[in-house]
Amino acid sequence: MIKIDGSQGEGGGQLVRSALTLSLLTGDRVQIDNIRANRSNPGLSHQHLAAVKAAQTIGKGEVNGGKLGSTKLEFHPRTIQPGRYRFNIGTAGATTLVLQTVFLPLSMAKTTSSIKITGGTHVPWSPSYDYLEMQWLSYMNKLGFEAHISLDLAGFYPKGGGQIQGRIKPIESIYPLEILDRGALKQIRGISAVANLDRRIAERQRNQVIRRLGDKYRLNDIRISQLPSNFKGTIMLLVGEFEFSQCCYFSLGKPGKPAEHVADDAINAFESFMATNGVIDEYLADQLLLPLAFASGRSHFRSAKLTNHLITNAELIKEFINVEIDIDGEIGQPGLVTIQPCT
Repeated sequence: MIKIDGSQGEGGGQLVRSALTLSLLTGDRVQIDNIRANRSNPGLSHQHLAAVKAAQTIGKGEVNGGKLGSTKLEFHPRTIQPGRYRFNIGTAGATTLVLQTVFLPLSMAKTTSSIKITGGTHVPWSPSYDYLEMQWLSYMNKLGFEAHISLDLAGFYPKGGGQIQGRIKPIESIYPLEILDRGALKQIRGISAVANLDRRIAERQRNQVIRRLGDKYRLNDIRISQLPSNFKGTIMLLVGEFEFSQCCYFSLGKPGKPAEHVADDAINAFESFMATNGVIDEYLADQLLLPLAFASGRSHFRSAKLTNHLITNAELIKEFINVEIDIDGEIGQPGLVTIQPCT
């Protein structure tokens, strides 16, 4: 059994989700202690429990400690079983993070799987559905994955009630990623979307982007959209397309936050990226570590910012498999990431 200290490094729910994914892929049993011990609400939340349940279901596994607030968890996987699955988080917990927990294992199964997840699709501190569709899945396709995702209903914090679907095909080999130069910026595209709110809010968000970025860069297809949802919410998302890569940043609205400020948050993040020599955004860098650890060769890329999430994920991966992960740079600054899978 592999034993993990859940308070190490960044010490959040990512440790649990990544450990579940790695356990499924390797077949190793895992014990996680001190789960989220340094958080104001330590232990497993509804979102983490949904990830545990999803991993248990697709892996035909056994779980000890799988209850709300538990700070210790044991997971014993058996075999990855493709199929049709449906999971309900029951809160505004991130559906996207549950999907990412099981995506790689289901890709390694022998036949296609489909999955529906109910909960939050646009919530703080998690990749939004649109980020997954426009950024994460774009890069996963570059690595050889074949998958399709769709949004049935948008679920905003704190209500949730959203639903996403995914169809995941088997993959035989994961391609490495070698990308050190982003090249020239070709265009910025994006989404200014609202749910159950006046369209003019989305227009104000887009207009702020045009005011601040229109004279500097080529803007193309900053789409105004009405998201299907049972509740109110708003998002501003920007994708920067370069010759050899792309970055993605988004911001969510909340009561009392002006539309212009929602746009400003996404704009500021994008301009911070432009001030670096980064090739991909810091969020994607973290999310690529796991698949690239199982790739067919060496990967090498430059992140716009090194994060504690990235460092923690790298150390956790090395607990499960024989892989060299070299991260050159300082936290909060651009850095080089090299991943060399070992046979």
